Amino acid sequence: MLNFCSLYSGSSGNSLFVQSDNTKILIDCGVSAKKIETALNGLEIDPNTLDGILITHEHSDHVQGLGVFAKKFNVPIFVNNKTLDAMPKQKEKIENCKIHNISVGENFEINDLKIKSFSIPHDAANPCGFTITDNTKTIGIATDIGHMTKEILKTLEPSDFILLESNYEPEILKCSSYPYILKQRIAGPNGHLPNEEAGKTISYLLKNNLKTAMLGHLSKENNFPELAYKSVVEELISNNYDENSLQLSVASRDIPGKIIQI
Repeated sequence: MLNFCSLYSGSSGNSLFVQSDNTKILIDCGVSAKKIETALNGLEIDPNTLDGILITHEHSDHVQGLGVFAKKFNVPIFVNNKTLDAMPKQKEKIENCKIHNISVGENFEINDLKIKSFSIPHDAANPCGFTITDNTKTIGIATDIGHMTKEILKTLEPSDFILLESNYEPEILKCSSYPYILKQRIAGPNGHLPNEEAGKTISYLLKNNLKTAMLGHLSKENNFPELAYKSVVEELISNNYDENSLQLSVASRDIPGKIIQI
């Protein structure tokens, strides 16, 4: 059995919690160490019992609190070399012996969890997503994706649960106050995933093991939780899926969610 909880998810900060029978890990530390500690305590999880932190990429909304949190609670960090080198301010706070270098595309284990990292198209040093399994259930973590690829879809096929980016609505982005160059970056091939593409991805994965999906990493300026949800449901219906065939939710930006049993 796997447990999942989105502590924080959005363009202002991201941190996710996964638990198996014998292991507790975080994916990213994109808010302050204090906020993550408070969120875990609210779930009755002692931060000192964490077995590792997986890092997707070096952008501040994914690593802001990493160095302080890892140092305070003596938690091992699992990160690829290029990403590590791209976040020097965080790297200098972490003891070398706590850093476990991983290679994107390869498998590794933390206790009873088997983890696969996979490359994602995003404007970072060497960004990645993860699939996490305890040999009974599989969780997919896929955010900060400029465009969906066949390789990513193939990797996510075994997922029973997925936390998937649904970052922006194109029409809202076009009319937003963002500078043109930032709009181009977000909507570009190495930017973020729009609502419709999230819906198409979930529709594809429903052909396999997917039972539960959570939309995450929503833009504060260019999306709304209700709109992301509606867009995905409409895409499911257009692909002849009953919306009740999937447990669909939207991750909160500022408030830790409830633990979900996968």
